Amino acid sequence: LSQVINTLDILSFPPQPVLSTYFFSLNHKKYLKLIDIKVDSIMDSSETLRNKCAACYRQFNRKEHLVEHMRTSYHSVHEPICGICGKRSRSFESLREHLIGPLPKAECERVFRERGCDICLNIFSSRNALRIHRDTCQLSYGHNALLYRFANLGIQDDLRIDNGKTRAVALACKMVGGGSDGSLDLCAKVCIIDEYENILFRSYVKPYLPVTHYRYETTGIRPEYLRDAMPLRQVQRKIQDFLCNGEPIWKIRPRGGRARLLVGHGLDHDLKCLELEDTANYPPLMKTSKLSNSLKYLTKAYLGYDIQVGIQDPYEDCVATMRLYRRMRSQAHRNENYPLASDPQNKNNFASWRQNELERMSPDELMAISRSDFYCWCLDGKDYV
Repeated sequence: LSQVINTLDILSFPPQPVLSTYFFSLNHKKYLKLIDIKVDSIMDSSETLRNKCAACYRQFNRKEHLVEHMRTSYHSVHEPICGICGKRSRSFESLREHLIGPLPKAECERVFRERGCDICLNIFSSRNALRIHRDTCQLSYGHNALLYRFANLGIQDDLRIDNGKTRAVALACKMVGGGSDGSLDLCAKVCIIDEYENILFRSYVKPYLPVTHYRYETTGIRPEYLRDAMPLRQVQRKIQDFLCNGEPIWKIRPRGGRARLLVGHGLDHDLKCLELEDTANYPPLMKTSKLSNSLKYLTKAYLGYDIQVGIQDPYEDCVATMRLYRRMRSQAHRNENYPLASDPQNKNNFASWRQNELERMSPDELMAISRSDFYCWCLDGKDYV
């Protein structure tokens, strides 16, 4: 209302009950129309603020629209959050855009440039605290030392079941080309490591189709390396038995049980080439368009060092994916008894409420009953009934 007064340069204003009488006495109907529009606008703005999503801060004109948004957005404590304004994002890329561009929120950008880590996107109490943090946040892996290690790794093709002592493992493959034009990906080398970057399995793989392009510039693989290599079917059985860890494949559960947790980048492609089952994605590391970021980009952005320069080895990719996994798993989230919208105990939280009851809830209350639609790595190692 004060904005309206300033617009008309009116210094005194009578109480609301005689508002219309006062303006008619001015005999300026255009001012009255302007006032009506301004007052309506203020009222609409106030209503919209009451319908503001407590997670992503999106505003809605009607409460029923906010309820529908919450029903389909699956906001949760597992989403990346801005340490300045508290806004939640669907992915770390969305959070990065919110903090540093291309159109960041001005206040958040200012604080982040002073005390924010551009790798983990956390905010610190002072610039000195940020400097201390950067020493541990920005990892390094000397490329020359890595190549030397590759040359001395040798082949380790004996995978043994160890009753779950190694809970999470990372897998990566390198492909050669098959088909008339060499464009068909054939797995020719595979590596599996544990959480401490120790090699559990590393072997050349003999494809079931003829190799027409060895892609030596990036794989370093020559024909003689595959001549006596382990056949694909044998590699497949070894890896499957190792991942199941003595548990029947039909009995494997997403949480709990004896089967191992498998992490990697582009695992759907690697496992397809190994003729194994598909896996799930981790949305917070996807692009805003829900497409996959390259492992090279993710390693540079969230670990702080470069990979895949020159000749590449699956061990290097395994190390990068395992480090990304450990970094994401270490995030501090509030503990939830039933953290997934798909858990039977949740019974689809929003569906269990009547629409009019949901519309009476505050944005914070709607957020409290919302659950994630993806499995967050922070849940690994926690037991849920």
